[in-house]
Amino acid sequence: MLIERHTRPNGLRVVLNEDHAAPLVAVNLWYHVGSKNERPGLTGFAHLFEHMLFSGSAHVGNNEHFRHVQAVGGTLNGTTFFDRTNYYETVPSNCLELALWLESDRMGFLLPALTQEKLDVQINVVQEERRMRVDNVPYGDFFERLLERAYAPSYPYHWEVIGSMADIAAAKLDDVRDFFRTWYVPNNAVLTIAGDFDPTEALALVAKYFDPIPSGVTPPPFDLVREPLSGERREVIEADVQLPRVYRFYHAAPYGSDEWIAADLATSILGLGKASRLERALVYEQQIAQDVASFILPTEASGMLMMWATAKEGVDPAELERALDTELYKLASDGPTDHELTRVRNQAETDLAHQIESHEHRADLLSAFETFFGDARLVDGWIDRYHAVERDDVRDVAESCFHPDERVTLHYVPRIAR
Repeated sequence: MLIERHTRPNGLRVVLNEDHAAPLVAVNLWYHVGSKNERPGLTGFAHLFEHMLFSGSAHVGNNEHFRHVQAVGGTLNGTTFFDRTNYYETVPSNCLELALWLESDRMGFLLPALTQEKLDVQINVVQEERRMRVDNVPYGDFFERLLERAYAPSYPYHWEVIGSMADIAAAKLDDVRDFFRTWYVPNNAVLTIAGDFDPTEALALVAKYFDPIPSGVTPPPFDLVREPLSGERREVIEADVQLPRVYRFYHAAPYGSDEWIAADLATSILGLGKASRLERALVYEQQIAQDVASFILPTEASGMLMMWATAKEGVDPAELERALDTELYKLASDGPTDHELTRVRNQAETDLAHQIESHEHRADLLSAFETFFGDARLVDGWIDRYHAVERDDVRDVAESCFHPDERVTLHYVPRIAR
């Protein structure tokens, strides 16, 4: 894969991936800021900014970013996670300048257009989003409950990305401005351009629109040393659900480490597809589970490994948990079979190939590698690291992760009418 890397005078890192397979170009801007960079009492700011940056800047009106891109047949969006916020557009090749101008305007000229009225509107939007995704859906608060028990209150992963309803409501305009000045600066961002473009012309456009934006102060560091749980955290939650469900959370190594990759393969062996161990044992053989899931999140400070199983009607969640533990202990004691390891390695390679096929997803992947690992070109050797994982590596990471003293367990049970 042809990848160029540049750093502009203001600290903005630029990744270029030239590909003339289709007359499209993807523009992807990552800010190295997420909910991890918030403080207790001020949670939800990074996600709030995902919304605020579509509310207009000095030269672009409210929601005009959408109109400009969609008018030329392009697509766009933004997302927020624990460690990053990204914004992206895919447009016809001849509209690259439009996409770069729009992204530069909200990086360099958001604050002049930021008003209390706009903030109030987006606070209401985010609160409604929380109601729809967390507060008013079955099992919707499981992630929030897991994080609250898995991390100390001062640790940056203690709260959900969307933040608490109280903190969102209490957001002050000055706090929002300070958050923007601290994190949404060129020297805390990666700009990736992937697709049908000329690199020399693209760099000239980047210089035209982004170089005048001054760099900010160096963002403050965070203490990311996690306190051990030193004992399992458990909770039974009576909720408006039809079927019981068991959730498990385990601490794992940070994203990108060899241990994280081995853990990723372990979770695939356990819960990816009908051939996975949990699906086969709990759903098909014992027929005590309606569905299962197992995965690890790409979080840079501390890995989050999770799984769940939904009980069939009449099945006690304690029985479901015992069956789940049996499969975890088997993997931790015996490791995977050669066939299992080959299957999940191949699946990882297939998933990466699908991601690289799309201009949009490829640009996002390159931004991620440049942000987290310091070099987008490392993507070329990423799948080789999966193929280097051996059976003993998976067994060892399962043995270290699935420790009963370092886990959180939730049982959701149907609310009893009283």
